[in-house]
Amino acid sequence: MIKPSIRRRLAVSRRAALPLLVLTILLASGCGGGDQQPTAGHQGPGPGMGQGHGPGGPPQMPEAPVSVEAASRGDLASYYSANATLEPDKVAQVLARISGVVLQVKAEEGDFVRQGDLLLAIEEDEYRHRLTQAEVEAENQRSRFERAEKMFAQNLVSAEEYDSARNDLRTAEAALELSAYELSLARVTAPFTGRVTIRSVDLGQSVSNGTALFTLVDMRRLLARVQVPAREFRAISVDQPVVLTVDSSGDRLQGIIDLVSPVIDATSGTIKVTVAIRDFPATTRPGDFAQVAIETDRHLDTLLVPRIAVVSEKGEQVVFVAEDGKAVRRLVTVGFQDDHHAEILDGLAEGEPVVIQGQRSLKDGQPLNILERMEFAEEEQAVEAPAKKG
Repeated sequence: MIKPSIRRRLAVSRRAALPLLVLTILLASGCGGGDQQPTAGHQGPGPGMGQGHGPGGPPQMPEAPVSVEAASRGDLASYYSANATLEPDKVAQVLARISGVVLQVKAEEGDFVRQGDLLLAIEEDEYRHRLTQAEVEAENQRSRFERAEKMFAQNLVSAEEYDSARNDLRTAEAALELSAYELSLARVTAPFTGRVTIRSVDLGQSVSNGTALFTLVDMRRLLARVQVPAREFRAISVDQPVVLTVDSSGDRLQGIIDLVSPVIDATSGTIKVTVAIRDFPATTRPGDFAQVAIETDRHLDTLLVPRIAVVSEKGEQVVFVAEDGKAVRRLVTVGFQDDHHAEILDGLAEGEPVVIQGQRSLKDGQPLNILERMEFAEEEQAVEAPAKKG
């Protein structure tokens, strides 16, 4: 048990310590109050607050990395595009002109032949005999006519006999020419320079007049025939350059307009334009499909921006211009466009810096960090890397 005297001393000690504890708490409260002043006048961002704004103000947008290019003047054309099949300049089916047995086959599919080269020979013995007979008959009739001519000059034969001898000679000479021509047809030659694409007969096969022997194609020049609407037909003329893109390979070919029809097709309201291609790789062949782009109009010294700078938003055409380090949204009117440039008819001035990279996610008034194209690519990779990692 605690003695009464000791209990009294503990009570006195507790009463003395209580005021000291209260004073300590009050002093601590006073010191902390200076850190809890109202924040309405606070200018810097506090812990856990948004970047660069106070609780009462709008959030500040982060800087967007972009690259820009100045709007400049140049020439730009409009094009009419259509698909067409590439066709060879010449295609011919070589036919037999006489009857007989195939004696020689001198050309195969894929062979390149020149005009006049031998393709095939038909047995010609029969035609040689016919030629010999025609030569003999023509010689006899020539002798008869010469005698009749001398006798007619001496009034020993009538005019009728003289005319009959002359006509018989002409008939015999015509038969001789026909026999020689038929004999020549036994040797089938190439009508033009090209490639054999089909061989339709074999050695020893009997053929007759009209039998298909070969198909020959001249592929030194390809043609593309395009039906151009009459309303697009403004600046089209013969020898005008044309650009073609082959579907199968992606090759870009240069052609020229070779022919322009003088009439409009009343059914379709179009004009047939024939494009000739003289220079093309070996991989491009007849039958390939190609997209043909024909220039129909050209604007000179017009305002141009890279096509990628133009953004479509809710049916409006928009570009972003860098002004005072911020993105300014501009509504523009776009004219002609090609693969690389767009013509700006209204809403932009020459020399203004237009955002050409990073514009898709831009907001009007957003701060910009303008970078070179190489730097922009590196910046994009640095931003994308953590996202991919996560």
